[in-house]
Amino acid sequence: MLFFEGIDLTAFIQGAGYLGLFIIVFAESGVFTGFFLPGDSLLFTAGFLASQNYFDVEKLVPLFILGAILGDSFGYWFGRKTGPRIFNKENSLFFHKEHITRTQKFYAEHGGKTLIFARFMPVVRTFAPILAGVGKMNYRTFIAYNIMGAVLWVFTFLFFGYFLGQMIPNPDRFILPIVFAIVIISFIPPLRMYFGSKTIDKHSDKK
Repeated sequence: MLFFEGIDLTAFIQGAGYLGLFIIVFAESGVFTGFFLPGDSLLFTAGFLASQNYFDVEKLVPLFILGAILGDSFGYWFGRKTGPRIFNKENSLFFHKEHITRTQKFYAEHGGKTLIFARFMPVVRTFAPILAGVGKMNYRTFIAYNIMGAVLWVFTFLFFGYFLGQMIPNPDRFILPIVFAIVIISFIPPLRMYFGSKTIDKHSDKK
C-alpha cells in the first residue's frame, strides 16, 4: 500500500478511475482552489499502476495531457476575466495596480519559459496560468507553451512510474520513498523562488 499524507494514494487513484483522474489533473493545473491536489505524485503512481495492469497507459496519456491543457486554459481565462476587476482601482485592499503592470511585463518577456518550468513545480503550476491571464499574455503564445509543458510533464512522471514498475522486481518496496522524493524535490524550486524574492526585497528596502 502506498500512503501519502495519511491517504492510501494507490487506493485513492484506483477509486478515482479515469474520470476522477482527469478532474484532479484539470483542477490542479489551473483551478484556483486546486493547488492542494496531488500532481506529480499522482501521475507517477498512475503510471506505476498502469504497469501493474490497473490502468491502460495508452488511455492515461491523452487523458492527462488533455486535462492539463484544459486546466491551464481555464486558469488563463479566469485570470484574464477577473484581473481587470481586481485591479480596477488604483489601490485596493490587497492589490495594487502596479502589480498587474509588472505581471504583464514579466509574461511578455518570460511567459513561455515560466509556463513550462511551472509545470514541474507544485502550487506554482496552479497559479502560473492564472497570472498569465491577468498579465494578458497572448493566448496563441500561451496555448503553444501550455501544450508543450503539458506533454513534457505527463510523459516525464507518467512514464517514470510506468517503466519503473515494469523494470524493477517487487517495485512496491520502492514506490513510497520515490513518491516522497518526488514531492520533496518538486517543492525545492518554488521555495528557492520564494526565499530568493524575500532576499531581493530586503536588499531593495535597504537601498
